[in-house]
Amino acid sequence: MSRRRVVILGAAGRDFHVFNTLYREDPASEVIAFTAAQIPGIAGRRYPAALAGPLHPAGIPIVAEEELEELCRRERVATVVFAYSDVPHQHVMHLASRALACGADFLLPGPERTMLAARVPVIAVSAVRTGCGKSQVARWLGRRLAGRGLRVAAMRHPMPYGDLAREAVQRFATRDDLAAARCTIEEREEYEPHLASGTVVFAGVDYGAILARAEQEADVIVWDGGNNDFPFLRPDLHLVLVDALRPGQITTHHPGETVARMADVIVVSKVDAAPPADVQAAIGAARAVNPHASVVRAASPVRLDDAAAVRGRRVLVVEDGPTITHGGMAYGAGFVAATAAGAAAIVDPRASAAPDIADVYARHPHIGCVLPAMGYGDAQLAALRATITDADCDVVVSGTPIDLAALLAIDTPIVRARYDLEEVGEPRLGDLVDAALTRLLPSAKEPRR
Repeated sequence: MSRRRVVILGAAGRDFHVFNTLYREDPASEVIAFTAAQIPGIAGRRYPAALAGPLHPAGIPIVAEEELEELCRRERVATVVFAYSDVPHQHVMHLASRALACGADFLLPGPERTMLAARVPVIAVSAVRTGCGKSQVARWLGRRLAGRGLRVAAMRHPMPYGDLAREAVQRFATRDDLAAARCTIEEREEYEPHLASGTVVFAGVDYGAILARAEQEADVIVWDGGNNDFPFLRPDLHLVLVDALRPGQITTHHPGETVARMADVIVVSKVDAAPPADVQAAIGAARAVNPHASVVRAASPVRLDDAAAVRGRRVLVVEDGPTITHGGMAYGAGFVAATAAGAAAIVDPRASAAPDIADVYARHPHIGCVLPAMGYGDAQLAALRATITDADCDVVVSGTPIDLAALLAIDTPIVRARYDLEEVGEPRLGDLVDAALTRLLPSAKEPRR
């Protein structure tokens, strides 16, 4: 019997997970190619034979999404599978139309078929959009669980930008581990804050193997989701963030609307920064989408390590990269902190942008006068360093959660803007998490007060 020919549309994340869970051991299917979008430098690589398994002995090529129609017609593709996240619903249907016009089926694999079952409790953190504050909630969870005497592992949504075979299973416990793995800035933005809190991070490509490794040393796993994807692990408690600054985006993106409807608890974040009317609009929209979920509020107060160093100075602001690019935000916490501290001027990075950074601004014209912390490879990291070095500024305010000064080694002073979860009002997120832990792990210690 001939095998059904499949193309998986992806961005070096969920696409590989969908292949591993649905197609790697399916003798009725042959995955012809992955396509690449969103992330630079993904197309032109190959999913290695060591991970693809005996049904795909040559590995699987990764091609640009622009080649979809030619690929479908040339390879007689029967099924096109959509497997990436944080895109408008209209974007998904445009891709569906392109696939259908070639005669192929268009498939959206569901959570139940792709979520793995863990032997330990899983608390998952998702969001309706990139930049809602998932990472700070995941860090807060790690500290709270450790305070109950539990061994905690954070499992991060994949970001496999290097050698895929070497990155099949990754474990990070120190910053030296990040350096040894040649982690990109985006990876460091997600991993470093966990490590600073004492939480071990697991990530990579093959999440079945990653889960087996994490289960060996964890009493509970925190799934720290990426973009607005639904979890790779079946959660025992699912927290989903909604951004009070973007109250109209709960049902506009895929699969953000899906996770909002899946949630056990919806966390309305940034209530300290949003107008009260927008906070109420976000709460109302969350309850309309998922009337069964508990809805809690959370603030994200921002503080500078040295506000005096910013006051009255010309400031270049560096922000968390994905929040600004994929998340569609014009600015982030760094800009808020710098203006609140009385910066004399916010320097527009476009005036000194190196070519690789100028290309980011061209592809994301919504970005304001801030510099997204791009660094998917050595060339982008060098471009980021050059852009900052050539800027006419007195000081840099860094809103990215990594130690940018240690990574870039530049002469311009860098002041970090930090932000953490702060519970607001009732019900409180901590009480809901504690109640779930009592059910899932009745022998765990009482939380510290």
